[in-house]
Amino acid sequence: MAKALNPYDILRRPVITERSTYLAERGKYVFQIHRAANKAQVKAAVEKAFGVQVLDVNTMNLKGKPKRAGRRGHFITHPWKKAVVTLASGQKIDIFEGV
Repeated sequence: MAKALNPYDILRRPVITERSTYLAERGKYVFQIHRAANKAQVKAAVEKAFGVQVLDVNTMNLKGKPKRAGRRGHFITHPWKKAVVTLASGQKIDIFEGV
């Protein structure tokens, strides 16, 4: 049986891209999360870490992409999991402000 995840271990880092900043303006925030985390755990972790009310969580598993380094250096980047968290209207996460 897998060990229980700490809420602060679930959220790895915020994803800062052009699209994620566009979504942040609409109350949706994107995080890289632990691969074993489910939607309920992500919701609880965001609510505990930032003190906001989460309405919805969408998760996606992203495959590793093939990359090259030098002549013979072929490798695949690590697969990862991301979550798009929708907050209640009027709430925001300050970590994304000014990015």
